[in-house]
Amino acid sequence: MLCGGAQGTAGGSVGRGGMFCGVGGLIGLSAKLPLGWDLAESPVSTMTRPLQRVLGAAGLLRWRTYSCHGACVSPRQPVHGEAKRNGRPEGLGARLAAGPTLRDFLRDAGPAHGAFHHPAEAEEDPAPYLGTSTLAEGNRKVYLETYGCQMNVSDTEIAWSILQRSGYLRTRRLEDADVILLVTCSIREKAEQTVWKRLRHLTALKSKRLPSQAPLRIGVLGCMAERLKEEILHRERLVDIVAGPDAYRDLPRLLAVAESGQQAANILLSLDETYADILPVHGGVSAISAFVSIQRGCDNMCSYCIVPFTRGRERSRPVASILREVQMLSDQGVREVTLLGQNVNSYRDTSEAQFSSAAPPTCLSSGFSTVYKAKRGGLRFAHLLERVSEIDPEMRIRFTSPHPKDFPDEVLRLIRERPNICRQLHLPVQSGSTRVLEAMRRGYTREVYLELVHHVRDSIPGVSLSSDFIAGFCGETEEDHQQTVSLLREVRYSAGFLFAYSMRQKTRAFHRLEDDVPAEVKQQRLAELIAVFREEAAQVNAAALGSTQLVLVEGPSKRSDSELCGRSDGNIKVIFPNVEIEDGTNPGTRVRAQLGDYVSVKIISANSQTLKGVPLGRTTLRESASAC
Repeated sequence: MLCGGAQGTAGGSVGRGGMFCGVGGLIGLSAKLPLGWDLAESPVSTMTRPLQRVLGAAGLLRWRTYSCHGACVSPRQPVHGEAKRNGRPEGLGARLAAGPTLRDFLRDAGPAHGAFHHPAEAEEDPAPYLGTSTLAEGNRKVYLETYGCQMNVSDTEIAWSILQRSGYLRTRRLEDADVILLVTCSIREKAEQTVWKRLRHLTALKSKRLPSQAPLRIGVLGCMAERLKEEILHRERLVDIVAGPDAYRDLPRLLAVAESGQQAANILLSLDETYADILPVHGGVSAISAFVSIQRGCDNMCSYCIVPFTRGRERSRPVASILREVQMLSDQGVREVTLLGQNVNSYRDTSEAQFSSAAPPTCLSSGFSTVYKAKRGGLRFAHLLERVSEIDPEMRIRFTSPHPKDFPDEVLRLIRERPNICRQLHLPVQSGSTRVLEAMRRGYTREVYLELVHHVRDSIPGVSLSSDFIAGFCGETEEDHQQTVSLLREVRYSAGFLFAYSMRQKTRAFHRLEDDVPAEVKQQRLAELIAVFREEAAQVNAAALGSTQLVLVEGPSKRSDSELCGRSDGNIKVIFPNVEIEDGTNPGTRVRAQLGDYVSVKIISANSQTLKGVPLGRTTLRESASAC
């Protein structure tokens, strides 16, 4: 495919079949044109219109209009091998004379034996400007750096799996890298500033590159890439490639284009990309926990949130693909899996026709509402959660990040009945003020949220709760803030994620509301929320004194090799001495707990973040559940 704007580009390809672009709108053409032809360059565009109509009538030409917010490469110099005269590219007339005729486009394209085969279905030739050595390079080392949420950790594993298939090697040493890729976050301004600062540091490494070495390539992936798009390429020219969350399959091609000295980008969002056929390359051999992405994107459109604009619409990965990955992780010895999604509990698998009538319309938690119509059909989160929990009874199952509206009783019942589904829920509230919640378009009131909290605690005794809070949202008054403080005291969370509001472009708040709370007031309110949260969390954890907690060992404590660290079922960090203990799995023997072991620990001290205890013995998840 060939396309151009005011300045045509006859180089660099991204996406399947190649797609060229200039700085204007992009036009996709499925018929093959000679390298160097620019349909948008006047007067060629006018002269080729009859040809366009003929090919279109024959069904051999498909026009699609793109924006440079899609897949593109930056303008370049004439391609090697282009005809030149007096050091300049030949004129339009010479190029037209040597160019293709209608016969060239129609050759071998007619129907065969009465059946029409679209040219796109034929096997693609490699892009002519990407040599075999470029596409099959096997000794390039890539360094991946992750910022932000658990979804970005999962995206990093997907990106690495794709690059590994293309012959790249991974290095953990920045100095050894030929390619450096940053998987970025865009949820707050501070997150982006951290990445810009890092990019300037990395760019300095380029100038220190030895002439004998291949040029260092730097790429920005993920949400920041999707939000800022070409601005990243143009700003101080720090970056060689940009890829949005739905463009990781295109990384090998983007890097191949970058090797020719051009910048390249693909920031197209997809309505169906879930990377279901990509098995992520998870952590090292010693990893005992893993993230499994089950759902991407979000349809909630909260007024403060950039996620729908950086990760697109909600779509769910097929159940079979998820079960296959979880089984693989179990076979590798992973003991804890966290199911991930921007709105994980609105999961809905519609990948098979028979799933369309497999469930009634979405049933929201009592009192909650959405900005979209009820979704029909599909296998729901409760079905997936049940199937995942059956794979390995000794594997803990968690999930994040849910929305409070999507907690049907079926999910709560499963958590209560299945010992390997952790009794820990994330219930992001954002604010304790009904007025602010309405401005945020959260779809519930303070009272409705508190009713859900009480229902969850009645349904799952001993459940541990965590939440998200935003301080200083648009129009928030001191009274609104104090309502959030009082909600913190009433619910008493075990963990919390609290931040000052950061307005993001494209969001509803950016277009409709005023960021009118001064920065210093935001910070004061945030500090008060953090102080109250820690005070309440300390009391919640103090209630565990004298209890026995089942702890999954994660390794040595950061402060001392004489202590081990792990997490309880409620996701609270627990520290205990690394000493010999009774082996409940082999009575009469004593062992030292190892990575991935379950250990019963009696709690003897607590603060707002950590429990400390003494180990009672090694056990299993099933034995621990039967003893309760």
